[in-house]
Formats: sequence, C-alpha cells, structure tokens
Amino acid sequence: MYLDKDLRLSSDSLAEIRCALDAVKEGMEDHLIAINENTNEIESNHEFLCNLSEKIDKLSERLEKIELFLNEKARFEIDQKPEFHVKTLSNREKEVFMMLYGLNESIGTVTYMDIAKRTGLTEDLVSGYITSMIEKGIPVHKKYINGKSHLLLNKHFRNLQAKENILGIEQKTIY
Repeated sequence: MYLDKDLRLSSDSLAEIRCALDAVKEGMEDHLIAINENTNEIESNHEFLCNLSEKIDKLSERLEKIELFLNEKARFEIDQKPEFHVKTLSNREKEVFMMLYGLNESIGTVTYMDIAKRTGLTEDLVSGYITSMIEKGIPVHKKYINGKSHLLLNKHFRNLQAKENILGIEQKTIY
C-alpha cells in the first residue's frame, strides 16, 4: 500500500517536472528565434553600413579628383582652414595678448612700446611675453620698420579667438 502511494506521487511529480521542462524548452526556442532575428538584422545593418562606407570612399575620391582638376586647370585654390595648437598662457601673457588683440583691432600693427604704455610694463618685459606667446603657438607676425618691431596677430587666429575663445580668456571689465 505504501509502495503504490509512493509510485503515484512520483509519477505525478514526473509529470509536473516534464511539464516544467517543456515550458523551459518552449521559452528557449522562442529566445533562439529572437536571437536569430536579431542576428539577421545586425548582419543586414552591417552590410548596409559597409556599402555606405564604400560609397563615401568613392565620393571622397571623386571630390579629390575634382579639387585636383580645379587646382591644375582653373588655378582654383581651395581655402585651407588653418589649425592652431596653442599652449596655455599665463595671466600676464593673457593680459599682453588682450592688449595686442585690442590694439590690432583699433590701430593695426603695434610696437612693444604701444603695449608697454597701456599695460605699465617695460618694453623688455612686453618683448619677453610676446616671444613666449609665439613659442606657445600664438601666431604673431613681426615686421621690422626703421629698426622697430611691429606686431600683428594672424587674422584667422583673431577671428577664431573672437568666436571660440580658444585661449580661455575670461571676460572682465577693465577700468
């Protein structure tokens, strides 16, 4: 009598286990189908991107050929946007830079003396700061007229500084 009861319980348990395993199997098959669909979509997207990259490369080659043709045949010059790699300036260098920038805007080329008068520094100090700024990548053009240095900031750099503040100079009011 005990044996029959144990057998019945175990066959009921086996049926429950079998039912649970079937549910797991069905879930795994659904998961496998989803993975295959995603894999197909990923492969399709990858193929599309490869084709797009290939077309962009061909377009780039054609543009280069057009540029070469224009340069050779029509003497057409493509504007090169200059890149400036500037190291961080000290506070005093920023002050001298701003004076040079402002004076270039108002009067054009300036001398060390022009900057020295407005900053309270000596000509030698201004000269040293300008030299340091040039070494740090600030494009300052020097012209010698009657033995004096005349300074002018590169026009493109001046415009870039005005638009993007690449030197990180804080706006403040000077009294």
